[in-house]
Amino acid sequence: MQLSPLLNFALYFGTALALWALMLALYARLTPYPEFRLVHEGNQAAAWSLAGTALGLALPLASLVAHAVSLLDLASWAAVALLAQGALWWVARRLLFPDLREAILADRVSVGVLLGALSLGLGVLNAASLTY
Repeated sequence: MQLSPLLNFALYFGTALALWALMLALYARLTPYPEFRLVHEGNQAAAWSLAGTALGLALPLASLVAHAVSLLDLASWAAVALLAQGALWWVARRLLFPDLREAILADRVSVGVLLGALSLGLGVLNAASLTY
């Protein structure tokens, strides 16, 4: 039995949204600074970093929603994609920004923009890899 298109949309969108929110929350807990609080306080470096990360995490999920054959397929590959995204972000951060905490807390916008762009770039590559 085939699901109605509206129910199918709701299930895929809801699953992707829940996974995106979960990964953003996990990312915020793993960063060495309170990213959402800093954004709320007007820290532009944190805002750029978080914006790039949010988009970078959404792109693989969007690719999966478009290509998954079932909700289980979507969830399974989302776990792989989001873990890869997180691991690659962590490595890039360690190699390029060993003083990341201090840079973001000091609102060094250049660091936030570059970190956000790296997260977005990783998301694009991750999304393209999921077009099976």
